[in-house]
Amino acid sequence: MAATCSIPKYLAPPASNTTGSGGRERPSARAGEGGKVSLPAVPDTAGTKVLVVGDVMLDRYWFGDVSRISPEAPVPVVLMERSEDRPGGAANVARNARALGARVSLLAVVGEDEAAGALARLLAQEGVTASLHRDPSLHTTIKLRVIGRQQQLLRVDFETRPTREVLQAKLDEYRELVLGHDLVVLSDYDKGGLTDVGDMVRIAREAGKPVLVDPKGEDFARYAGATLVTPNRGELRGAIGRWQDEEDLRGRVEALCARCDIGALLLTRSEEGMSLYHGERVTHEAARAREVYDVSGAGDTVIATLAVMLAGGCDPVAAMRLANHAAGIVVGKLGTATVSLEELRAAV
Repeated sequence: MAATCSIPKYLAPPASNTTGSGGRERPSARAGEGGKVSLPAVPDTAGTKVLVVGDVMLDRYWFGDVSRISPEAPVPVVLMERSEDRPGGAANVARNARALGARVSLLAVVGEDEAAGALARLLAQEGVTASLHRDPSLHTTIKLRVIGRQQQLLRVDFETRPTREVLQAKLDEYRELVLGHDLVVLSDYDKGGLTDVGDMVRIAREAGKPVLVDPKGEDFARYAGATLVTPNRGELRGAIGRWQDEEDLRGRVEALCARCDIGALLLTRSEEGMSLYHGERVTHEAARAREVYDVSGAGDTVIATLAVMLAGGCDPVAAMRLANHAAGIVVGKLGTATVSLEELRAAV
């Protein structure tokens, strides 16, 4: 295990970064503050190849109108008007990467059920090459959201965990798929699809492929060797505890990276934007959202944008800025959604 927070050459910070004493970037040099900031150009992504692996799910929406409260219990009565299915979890990461112009392969486990068929059809429509290993004992994960008057009223989850036999078959295919892609994204929703995440990181790094991880849970050692992890505040707090201030946070993140051999960490901070910790440097980016409508799947958009921009040749700070901008666009849409390459280019 590394003694310090190692920085793969792939994620080395650009030489132009503003630094203070000790080589650290001054906390006041925030990328998204101080008026209008020139954003990096969006690269050509047509030739990039991204492999997404993780927990997939079907995001199912029931839309209706609420006009009264039930006489049976103090709950609203929703008169159903329409339903809609969208790819969720790792499948949403894949469709976001595809929307940004990358060639995307998705590797995951689903059941032998209606939801799996719906997910396969949706991914095909999005242009994602999906290898969905079928597990007859598994119920494909569904997140059912009931929407009334443009507000989420209820969410119901259906899920079971995959069997070892199917997971092994998926891992065997993963060894082959890694070789044909520029970069790997591991999307962990703790549904069992990334039981072998340690092996997956190792296999990718041995093949010379960068690995981006959207983590889940408190044990970041599971992702040892990852190029970059992208926790939100709650996930990071579970791994390092509560911090007192920015300096305390930076020290805890550096210790976590060193202990778990993680190359860099991007912390998503909702209304506070993002912070990229790479080595002893930290770069902050203020939030870009003009209006927050729905945060569902925003983390998927962030890691997908990071992956495609890095694979397209951006340095990590530029990729973070573009990912932050993409997140600001997607939270203005209802439900799990994507940001197109055209939208991102128009915004910057």
